[in-house]
Order: sequence, then C-alpha cells, then structure tokens
Amino acid sequence: LLLGWSGSDAENKALNQVVADFNASQTEIEAKFEPVPDYDTVLQNALVGGDVPDVFYVSVQNFPTFVRDEVLMPYGDKLDNVEDFYPALRDSFSANDMLYCAPKDFSVLALQINTEMFEKAGLKPPTTWDEMKAAAKALATDSVAGFVLNPSLDRFAAFFYVAGGDITNADKTEMAVNSAENMAALEFLNSLYSEGLAKTTADANAGWGGEALGKGLAAMVMEGNWVEGFMKDSYPDVKYQTVELPAGPTGAKGSLAFTVCYGVAKNAKNPEASIKFINYLVGPDGMKTWTDGTGVLPSRMSLAEGFIKQFPEREVYLKSAEFAHGWGFAPGFNQVETKANEQLQLLIAGQATIEDALKEIESVGNTVLAEANK
Repeated sequence: LLLGWSGSDAENKALNQVVADFNASQTEIEAKFEPVPDYDTVLQNALVGGDVPDVFYVSVQNFPTFVRDEVLMPYGDKLDNVEDFYPALRDSFSANDMLYCAPKDFSVLALQINTEMFEKAGLKPPTTWDEMKAAAKALATDSVAGFVLNPSLDRFAAFFYVAGGDITNADKTEMAVNSAENMAALEFLNSLYSEGLAKTTADANAGWGGEALGKGLAAMVMEGNWVEGFMKDSYPDVKYQTVELPAGPTGAKGSLAFTVCYGVAKNAKNPEASIKFINYLVGPDGMKTWTDGTGVLPSRMSLAEGFIKQFPEREVYLKSAEFAHGWGFAPGFNQVETKANEQLQLLIAGQATIEDALKEIESVGNTVLAEANK
C-alpha cells in the first residue's frame, strides 16, 4: 500500500498507471495507491497507532522530524543508481551520513515574465538584479505590478542564495541568516516594494502569482514549475516566458527546490517488497510515466533529456536544479518560518528594519536549532 495525498486528477491518474505497470511487471507483489485528504494527520495517526502503510510520502519539511523520532527506515543503500538523483535532492533526504529515502520528484522556483509587456517596452528578460529592477520600473503602472511576490521565507530565501547567503550553517546547528549577503538581498527586495515596483498577491488583486501572471496584473512573478500546467489550462493565450532567477551582485546563481520522498517505516511489515516497489516508482520506466503524465520534474538526471523533449518550456527548471538549494532544515523549523514571515511582512510595510528582521529570525532560529540538536 502506498499512502499519499490526493493531487490533481492528472497526478492521481499518472500514479495509478505507474502502480498498474508495476503490478503487471511481476507476480509477487500487489501494490495499490491510496490518496487521502488531511494526509499529515492520517499518517501521524498511523505512525503512532502502529498500523503503518508500506510506503508513504515524506515532505522535505517533515523529514527532519521523522528522522529525529526514528520512524523511518534508511534504505538508500538498497536503491538502484543512487548517484543519478540530483545532489540537492539526495542532500534533502540524507541524515546521519545516510540517504534515508528516494526523492519522488521536485519543483524549483524560477522567474516568469509577460513577454508581450517586455517586447512592447523593448526589454529583454532580466539576468541581473539591476536589470530586474529596471524592468519593473519600466513596466509598473497603476493596474500592473512590476513584480508580484509575497514576503515569505520560502520565497525570499531564493534571493538569499542568489546573493551568496544561506539560512543555516552546513550542518544545520546554527543560523547563518544574519549576514551581509542576506542583508543585500533584503535591501534589493525591500526597495522594490517601497518604490511601488513590487506588490503582494493581495495588493495586486490576485489569489497567487500564477493568477497575477495570467490576468496580466504582473509583468514578473516567481513561481515553480507548477505554474506551467496552470497557465496552459487557465490562460492558454497569455504569452509568457520562464527564465532563471536573475543573478545577484556577485554573479552567483541560486534557487529553491521543494521535494518529497517515498518513506518506509522503521517497523515496516514488508520492507523488501516496499523497497522493490520504490525501485520501480523511481526507476527509469516508473518515473518517466509519472513525470510524462504530470509535468513535474524527474528527480533522476538521466531522464532530463527526454523530459525536456516533451516539455521544452520546463528546461529552465531542470537547469536551475543544478544550483538550487533544498528546502528543509530541522524539527520545529516551522516556528522559524512563522517568525520570518511575520518579520518580512513588517519589513515591506515599513514597520521593521532589515537589521531587526534578520536579528529576530536569527534569534528564534538558534533557539529551534539548539533544541533540535540536543
């Protein structure tokens, strides 16, 4: 049994096809996919109650907590061709010098631009922060924001990485957020809001960045590859282009990668069968069926070329994976995100300074990391 959250109809259909193909490929194991609403609660109850599914989704945010609570079986050494997974994804699901679980797929942030607006103004896609700000200045009007982005850590951090900054130190024992690099990133972002060049989705009258792009309310947005299917379905006539996030002051590149793995419980009833099933799910055939049916990014580098042939507009996301940082830090890190989001909102509202915001995030973060590393 594979327990997961219910995705779109296309996702559920594609995963059921992979499961059916696996069942047809051998006679020893009968697998089935069970999507459930309120997934985190259902999984938590199953883990506590002992009636654990054979295979289950583990988000990169929950992974550190599951490792700390010792509920996962590390099976990375039993996976086929481990080196083929993107390094950032392997890192996201590694702890105690072990790869715990196989990355299912991933999403990466990039910059989407309204090509019609850019072409009318004689502008090229921005490759630096200066060019991005100049484009926002040239294209912002009363009804169109130069750039639409909500002030949250899981978005602003992409600019930290582009600036050469970080969130924590390498072993995630201390915060590294209060740095000159991150200060430069926040100075750049804050200037966009304070000069009226950037807006939140609410201020742009949009539900999210994809809608702002689709409705022509933004010249630029920063979303992940999930925006591609949305635009195709909801706004097929809008001309837009996805490009890498513009480089920071040092010319560094960066982005954020969000991912999920297939977990196996430490006390799994059928560990060998579960791992055989997972090797099919993340093997060349299983993963190709999954990514072809959904357009999500394959976690195996060897599948990139075939994927790009099918989805040429998504090549930029796979290229960005080469310099993207995985999103996931430590148990309890959601407290840091909550504090950071609060501070970043105050910052763009002119109610906090960059120095104070970074100090506040650093302080809460160090408390959380100290507790997590006891």
